[in-house]
Amino acid sequence: MLDITAHIDAIAEEVHAKRAQAARTLVAIAGAPGSGKSTLAAEVARRLRAQRCPALVMPMDGFHLDNAVLADRGLTQRKGAPETFDAEGFLLAIDRMSRAQEVVVPIFDRQRDIAIAGALAVPADCPVVIVEGNYLLFDEAPWRDLAPLWTISAYLKVDIAELRARIIQRWLSHNLSRAAATRRAEMNDIPNAQRVIDRALPADLLLTSGL
Repeated sequence: MLDITAHIDAIAEEVHAKRAQAARTLVAIAGAPGSGKSTLAAEVARRLRAQRCPALVMPMDGFHLDNAVLADRGLTQRKGAPETFDAEGFLLAIDRMSRAQEVVVPIFDRQRDIAIAGALAVPADCPVVIVEGNYLLFDEAPWRDLAPLWTISAYLKVDIAELRARIIQRWLSHNLSRAAATRRAEMNDIPNAQRVIDRALPADLLLTSGL
């Protein structure tokens, strides 16, 4: 596993510097598929809780459209692209979260490849919510409307060749053959990654890895 201690330190320091300014601190951890967002978000939350700062992680992936909806729209092979998410629903949830309300959101079950409704409740008194996802700093409508809602934004910048290797390894870990894993990555995940890179909005923290 990559040493991400410096990234954890940077985000945790920003949280402690800003958390007194509002009832809730919303931290966005954005980046392309395979950049390490989920791991970093979990470790930042662990660090904050160890420092007596309650924190929850909310993945964006719970807002995947259902497979039946994707099939109806001819988007099955593009799952993970911006248009395969309930972007407006996600924006509404983040807007409510920014106002320190209780918010109940879905969570994506990767084993079953479905979103589970109402699976994560973020209580109104949770002071720090760490949101991780590909399109949190994405300069396309309606995603760009998220940017003003973040208290702190971090973008994980990873070289496209490194992303490709990581994504293929991810599919290999799901028991796909090398050929199938490579095909899956190059048909969908790598184009999505390049789109995130090309359309990234500025972040408070630019965190580099594998460059």
